[in-house]
Amino acid sequence: MLLDAASLYFRAFYGVPTSVTSPDGRPVNAVRGFLDMSARLIAAHRPDRWVACWDDDWRPAFRVEALPSYKAHRQAPEGGEEVPDELGPQVPVLVEVLAAAGLARVGAPGYEADDVIGTLATRARGPVDVVTGDRDLFQLVDDARGVRVLYTNRGINDIEVVDEGAVAAKYGIPGRAYADFAVLRGDPSDGLPGVNGIGAKTAAALITEFGDLAAIRAAAARTVVPKAPLTAAVLKRLHAGGEYLDAAPVVVAVATDIDMPAVDGALARRPADPATLAELAATHGIESSVRRMAAVLGWPADALG
Repeated sequence: MLLDAASLYFRAFYGVPTSVTSPDGRPVNAVRGFLDMSARLIAAHRPDRWVACWDDDWRPAFRVEALPSYKAHRQAPEGGEEVPDELGPQVPVLVEVLAAAGLARVGAPGYEADDVIGTLATRARGPVDVVTGDRDLFQLVDDARGVRVLYTNRGINDIEVVDEGAVAAKYGIPGRAYADFAVLRGDPSDGLPGVNGIGAKTAAALITEFGDLAAIRAAAARTVVPKAPLTAAVLKRLHAGGEYLDAAPVVVAVATDIDMPAVDGALARRPADPATLAELAATHGIESSVRRMAAVLGWPADALG
């Protein structure tokens, strides 16, 4: 089970009221929500391994160089990602809690969590559940290898299981064609403009007809007599968007071959640092969430002292 950690703690922050606070009145809703959701997922799906995948770089240089608009609207004036004031201080707390619990948290310099997930999913020898609220990771679904997405559709309680059939049913495209579909259609949430004038319906028709973006562009280059779905209007739009189409695939494609150490991710049989975990739980008022995680992981009753 590979978690898109930032996606989950953002959703936890917005899904759990900020009135959930520590004893000294600081919000801990994102920490509580993240731990509680993780415990529910582990209980429901019983993974052998669990990894919280981290954004070591939320806006990697290679993506920005290819497409400067990438996530530009989410950048804070002082640089870095714009994060709600009440969420920012909770992220280091979550990092400390995961470390003390002995739960794997992994990032890679210069890459997003998506790329860590893509690499670990590619390396995996068995089925993989990717937990995210980011549709970009639909490109990883692979029925043959048992890779699916547990999509946090709304809040942190509504989980939608996404496999190749679900992608095909939702978007009308082959199950593993989501990346090319996203390039054509665009994604405003990531600052990805798409090809001007080509929406989801036309993008799906093009991919269904030609298979992938490379084949679409090759067909557009040699088409003399327009014919649906390569109508005259679509051809004009594809030609006009040529520069964008050269750059966007680099931005959208999840890296699957990061040079990073092997990751075990085996679920801890007891906390890595019981005293620190107990102190963190008491300080931040998250004892109930830590106890729920302990119960799901099967820790002994005296694990927290």
